[in-house]
Amino acid sequence: MGASEDAAAHPESGRPFVGRTDELGLLETVIDRLGHGAPPFIDITGAAGIGKSRLMTEFCLRARRRGVTVLRGRAAEYERQLPFHPFADAFADLDDRLQAAAPDLLDAVSPVLGGRGAGPSPGPMPAAADRFGLHRSVAGLLAQLGRAGGLVVALDDVHWADPASLELLDHLVRHPVPGPVVLVVARRDRQTPTALTAALTRGVDTDAVLRIGLAPLAEQECVEGLAPDLPRGRAAHLYAAGEGNPLYFLSLLHAHREGAARRPTPFSVSTESSLGELPTGLGALLLNELAPLTPSQRRALEAIAVLGDHAVTPVIRRATGRTDTELDDDLDALARRDLARAGPNGRMVLRHPVLRTVVHESTAARRLVEIHRAAAAELARTGAPAVEQARHVERSVITWDPQAYAVLRRAAEQTASTAPTSCAHWLRAALRLLPDTVEHAAERRDLMLRRARALGVAGGLRESRDLLHKVISTAGPDEAGVRTSAVVLCALTERHLGRYPEAIALLRRELSRQPELSPSDRVSIGLELSSSAPHNTSYPQMRGEVARTLADARALGNELGEAGALAVAAFGEAYEGGVAAASAYATQAAGLLDGLPDDDLTALCEPLGRLGWAEAFLGRFTDAERHADRGLGIARSSGQVYLLPLLLLCKAHVRIQTCRLPSACELADEAEDIARGIGSSELLAFVLANKAQVRIAASAPGDPEALAAAEEAVASMGPSDNWRASMAWCMLGYAALTGGDPHRARAALLRAGGDDLRGLQPSMRPLLSELLVTAALSTGDVGSASAWSERARKDAEQLGLPVQRASAMRSAAQLALHDGDPARAATLLSEAAAECARSGAVFWEARSLLLAAPVMTAAGLGARGAAMWEQGHRLAVAGGAGLLVGLAELTRPPVPSVSSPAPPWLASLTAREREVAELVAEGLTNQAIAARLYLSRRTVETHLSRVFRKTDVATRAGLAALMARS
Repeated sequence: MGASEDAAAHPESGRPFVGRTDELGLLETVIDRLGHGAPPFIDITGAAGIGKSRLMTEFCLRARRRGVTVLRGRAAEYERQLPFHPFADAFADLDDRLQAAAPDLLDAVSPVLGGRGAGPSPGPMPAAADRFGLHRSVAGLLAQLGRAGGLVVALDDVHWADPASLELLDHLVRHPVPGPVVLVVARRDRQTPTALTAALTRGVDTDAVLRIGLAPLAEQECVEGLAPDLPRGRAAHLYAAGEGNPLYFLSLLHAHREGAARRPTPFSVSTESSLGELPTGLGALLLNELAPLTPSQRRALEAIAVLGDHAVTPVIRRATGRTDTELDDDLDALARRDLARAGPNGRMVLRHPVLRTVVHESTAARRLVEIHRAAAAELARTGAPAVEQARHVERSVITWDPQAYAVLRRAAEQTASTAPTSCAHWLRAALRLLPDTVEHAAERRDLMLRRARALGVAGGLRESRDLLHKVISTAGPDEAGVRTSAVVLCALTERHLGRYPEAIALLRRELSRQPELSPSDRVSIGLELSSSAPHNTSYPQMRGEVARTLADARALGNELGEAGALAVAAFGEAYEGGVAAASAYATQAAGLLDGLPDDDLTALCEPLGRLGWAEAFLGRFTDAERHADRGLGIARSSGQVYLLPLLLLCKAHVRIQTCRLPSACELADEAEDIARGIGSSELLAFVLANKAQVRIAASAPGDPEALAAAEEAVASMGPSDNWRASMAWCMLGYAALTGGDPHRARAALLRAGGDDLRGLQPSMRPLLSELLVTAALSTGDVGSASAWSERARKDAEQLGLPVQRASAMRSAAQLALHDGDPARAATLLSEAAAECARSGAVFWEARSLLLAAPVMTAAGLGARGAAMWEQGHRLAVAGGAGLLVGLAELTRPPVPSVSSPAPPWLASLTAREREVAELVAEGLTNQAIAARLYLSRRTVETHLSRVFRKTDVATRAGLAALMARS
């Protein structure tokens, strides 16, 4: 591969491109197939100096020659707290033509576009932005830019990327940008954060990522390509010392030619050095290269190394104390020695990140402070964003400085929504400056609360909890409000960690500790306390608490508290199957919430989610989606990202029921993105369980992605045994059944709800009983099927909800068919379809119709059966319900035939045996046939053995040929 990794954004390298023929061939193929099957992500890995950037440069040059737009950015070792730094660096390449192509999207991604050097501030990032919405906007912008001839986004040194950029990269790996767009990252294996390595590896496994690992160059390629004039013996010694690494070889070659080393030193790669992956002695060689510099030239070089993106002439001049003329002379001298080069946007860069590391780490601590202080002063003078100033303030101010403290607080505010990890970092820096005195004690606790919120949103739930415990323990007697806020937030954090007993104990301790708690604080604690139901505590145990909280809120005239308590009550009663009480509470809660302006509902996003779920359980799909949508808008605008999954999944659930599966998939994917970012295993499990439900409905029977999501949901829950855990096991059972494994389905469903399903919420029992009826009949256990059908009927009657009644009817219809009574089955399925149609449950209506169609035909009502099939098929296709489209293929009405009578052997096959034979002829495996026909694999094998016996053939190929002739 190439000789060295260039530090400029997209250099036209003057060094020859050496070796790497195979790797470059792969990259050429990507350009050829861009947008037509090419992998959307390329991962170039290898040690420092091995040639990653040189290969990336060559790829970008060749892409440009083909008319492809190329954006290049680089993460920097000393800018890891600047959010989206490598992306901002890449987007700096956007020209006016491209900016005009997508003005709306450019505005939406302004938090990523901000922070380009030392220029004036682009303005504060919008507070309403949430980082997961920002990820989708960035993907949308990339897709838009790729439409004009293709797009390559090349990001170098991503092992140094900031946390916000790592999250965005993870999103782009899991959700590749559509169209002719490819992202290329270069990174060092050993220094890459584990999360990014895992994301890229998952992408390799799914063919979304092409990984190119760079090995050392061969000796002949290295020597002939980089030092053709060197005596062979000396070149071989240098090659051996550099171990095939082109950067090390060139450094040794330079030292040799400069007379810095009279004989080669046998270096070996070592990662123990403070310089990372540099071989022993190479750091000394690079430093020796700096020996001829004058003191002023060395100061300029140090300033460039420390300043990074801010290494523009005004800042360098202030950091070095030189005049314009003197500084120009110093920079020219550095350029002649190829130590520094002109980079993009008027900044200076060192020729390689390794050289920057060497210079930075060899710069005296006092000098580092001076450079950062000068940079902070210059950036403040030019009005740069607080985030850019904060990096230098943090490194140059160690004692109380109100102005520096204000910069850090502003930086935290600017990054709170889009880069919470950076927000928490700046708040920690502010806390370090703020004197730990009685005078500032209240302000310290306020910062700690803010930092705890940022950590929680960023996924640092445990660190957030620890910080909140410190606030709780240090709050004074006159700070009851602060203490209560910390207690409630801490309990919420514990709850999202799945530590419900700890959350409840914390809240009850606070109630007993402060018997004279203010009524408003009592409402806050009561609402959080009752939020543990039904996740861990049964709702009946919390009814009294909910009633007290509701009474307290009404006595205070606290509409927000009243609405929150009503939403909890509606959700709890709906979960428990108290349909009448749930309906009453939901109506009251909706009346209050609908009458309040959005600004008043900031604290009620979670109650809006609970109300939406309650309405979904009650079959009020329109109201449920309306409240979920409102909650989503408020949660996004207020930065309550951790509440988005609850609301997104509520909306996705409604769209499953109403058969709008493509949008349900998008909602579930977004919820998964957020859940993975938050870091709660229980929340992730709940999201994955719902994603599995969406995938089952949206995909063909037996979709492996649905089963994989359900399996990961169960694994993420661990030993938990609560509502969310039961959901995970239920979806595993559902996925297993559609995949043709009724035994596993039964085991998972009984694990979820117990032998009688009493561990599950009543509104789900009829639907899950229906699955158990199907599983039991598939395995020949008619007695169990009959028992589950009867339980479904009783549960549905108690609930009185149309979707659940329809489910019980479908269960009874299965048994009627098994008993040879198609007329009764037809009646039941027809009634089930009507029940679902009245409630707006289009998915279940379509399923009922498709199941009814062949039964109607068997009962002598062929015309009606055909009409039901047409309607069910139309609903399934329009709603993107792959599961039902697959069912429609199985239940398609027969086409009248005028062919000759079937041969005797074909007439001897039963209807099921003939189905199996036809699917064998289509080339399906036994497992695929089992999934298609909702049978166990063992049952398919039994049918197939009978078919072989009746047709007198011994192989699948022979059977396929026989079926084709017939």
